[in-house]
Amino acid sequence: MTGIRTALVVGGGLAGPVTALALRKAGIEATVVEAYPTTADGLGGQLTVAPNGLDALEVVGAREAVEAVGLPMRRTVMANGRGKVLVEFEALPDLPPSRTLWRSALYRALHDHAAAEGVVTEHGKRLVGVDEEPDGITARFADGSTATADVLVGADGVDSTVRRLIDPAAPGPSHVPLLNFGAVADIAVDTAPDTTCFVFGRRAFLGYWIQPDGRTSWFGNLPHQARMTSAEARAVPSEEWLRRLREVYADDVPGRELLAHTDPAQLSAFGSVQIMPALPAWHRGRMVLVGDSAHAPSPSSGQGASLAAESAVQLARCLRDLPDVPSAFAAYEELRRPRVEKVAARAAKTNSSKGFGPVASALMGVMMPLAMKTFLTPEKMLGLEQRHHIDWREPVAV
Repeated sequence: MTGIRTALVVGGGLAGPVTALALRKAGIEATVVEAYPTTADGLGGQLTVAPNGLDALEVVGAREAVEAVGLPMRRTVMANGRGKVLVEFEALPDLPPSRTLWRSALYRALHDHAAAEGVVTEHGKRLVGVDEEPDGITARFADGSTATADVLVGADGVDSTVRRLIDPAAPGPSHVPLLNFGAVADIAVDTAPDTTCFVFGRRAFLGYWIQPDGRTSWFGNLPHQARMTSAEARAVPSEEWLRRLREVYADDVPGRELLAHTDPAQLSAFGSVQIMPALPAWHRGRMVLVGDSAHAPSPSSGQGASLAAESAVQLARCLRDLPDVPSAFAAYEELRRPRVEKVAARAAKTNSSKGFGPVASALMGVMMPLAMKTFLTPEKMLGLEQRHHIDWREPVAV
């Protein structure tokens, strides 16, 4: 045991409360500090929590809360813009189905569960610096206050302040040449309620599923080479984005219909898809990174939230079992880096297919069904990622 008794978790998004819960389970009193003065209720688009993510959330007791607000997805359909199904397959039969939900719902479920378990979250605490001592670390905040703990965990996302404190030369997030949009259309398309559909259209990619209220939740990835921040994307009126998107999806099924029945007030523009390149270091001294601050794969992976939950659990195990902070942090990085980088690489390949033109999309329509009939089985596509299991009870060895 490292002797660690207290931790500051910087970042109150999704990774923050899960990390605090995992640390508390390991016997470490963890407090979450969030830069923004208010909660993130109502913010964000759609995402998926995969079976491996649910497995990690089970460790911290949050699985049921997340399953209660997420839609189980037992089937995947991939089609082209003409409505022709290219491939369809079932979820792995011996695993729980992935849960698809809005980020705001996941945020609220995790924060409510963490609060019920005694996790304290302090808002309006923007980290500006740290002072490290041999036996602890003190965080300095923009409001002039400070807080001291044995270790400090950066769960503060792709624009992480903690990452810059660990390594001022560390790379920041890079972008994928895709703009990301999310919305709800006031229409139910013809598909089963437990099915996620992906459409490789003539000019852009579209994903969708049916909500319990009968409307259709959809997200779109629009090819766009130049980087656009979320603030820049929000500065463009929703009516203008909707006009452009209706042009892009005009020849696609069911994109044309979904866009026609989408109210501008329901459209969210998130700017360029951001990912984290491989970092030289995940930790220094008494500081360590978890979640998107260390590893943010493209949303194409369907694994961002799940990997963050896994990392939170593994970090807590290492601090629980190893004799000192340096060995605990080193073991944590060794356990996590190969896995998250492999997921990121797979997602990068998926991203490239979303920017296909009409000719390449037609070629993919021929090759994909052939691959699924020969070597590309659901087990090979999903098994390695979704079967990942962390045994909380097993001690971590140096």
